[in-house]
Amino acid sequence: MKTGSLRKYIYLSIIAAILTISLKLGSYFLTGSVGLLSDGLESCVNLVAAIVALVLLTLAEKPPDAKHEFGHTKAEYFSSAIEGGLIVLAAASIIWSAVPRIINPKPLENVGAGLLIAVGASLINLAVSIILVRNGRKHKSITLEADGKHLMTDVWTSAGVLAGIAVVKLTGWLVLDGVVAILVALNIILTGYKLMKRSAEGLLDSALPKEEEDLIIEALEKFKNRGIRFHSLMTRQAGRRKFISVQLLMPGKFSIRQGHNLSEQIENDLRLLFPGSQTTVFTHLEPFEDPESMLDIGIDRK
Repeated sequence: MKTGSLRKYIYLSIIAAILTISLKLGSYFLTGSVGLLSDGLESCVNLVAAIVALVLLTLAEKPPDAKHEFGHTKAEYFSSAIEGGLIVLAAASIIWSAVPRIINPKPLENVGAGLLIAVGASLINLAVSIILVRNGRKHKSITLEADGKHLMTDVWTSAGVLAGIAVVKLTGWLVLDGVVAILVALNIILTGYKLMKRSAEGLLDSALPKEEEDLIIEALEKFKNRGIRFHSLMTRQAGRRKFISVQLLMPGKFSIRQGHNLSEQIENDLRLLFPGSQTTVFTHLEPFEDPESMLDIGIDRK
């Protein structure tokens, strides 16, 4: 595995998913709680999603080639989209299992041991989630961040299930076990929707966040005292890579060497704004004395 690869974090997620599936399903067989079953099914989704993430992250890390000259970084968006879809399917299966339990409630058994095992599984997910989200943000990887947030949702889901089982044990209201499972499913559906929405935005070449574009504008404004103006700033994000395109207006008296050196300095300054990201900057030089320099605003040159 190449140095700097993020796949090691996905392997960690796979190991955590296998452990938590074993623990949660074990607690289900001990207690008979459909709430714990729903929690275990979500962990099965975590495992499948982690394997999909591993495959697509491997693809995203491939260097550019003749057919993909801008790289393969967008593969990460497919990973989080697939994970979102799997989450929704898991939620549907949870609801399917919970409805009969609401209609015909069944008593829970070995609640103490079952809860203890489930808490251990949740602590594993919590630790791995923190590692994935932290490194996803550090390396600008939507795949790691999505997987980490999914695991964190699983932690909150488990907390809700455990609380529901405790209430069932204290009150004897067996129907709450099925109700809690359905509430868990609805929460899972919301998580899946958010992941798919974020993936769609990435595949549609959404611009960088406003705060990042403001940093770019601030960096460009610093060159005004050197006779440089700019327009047609456009940005987009593709996985861990940022793309910045801008038209630079320079005095017509500048030599080719002067214009080239300034544009190189500007491009380098923009790349340094995002040290944790792979940033590609495109600049186009034009003389600001020429009125036609302002006619090609936007992506389609006129």
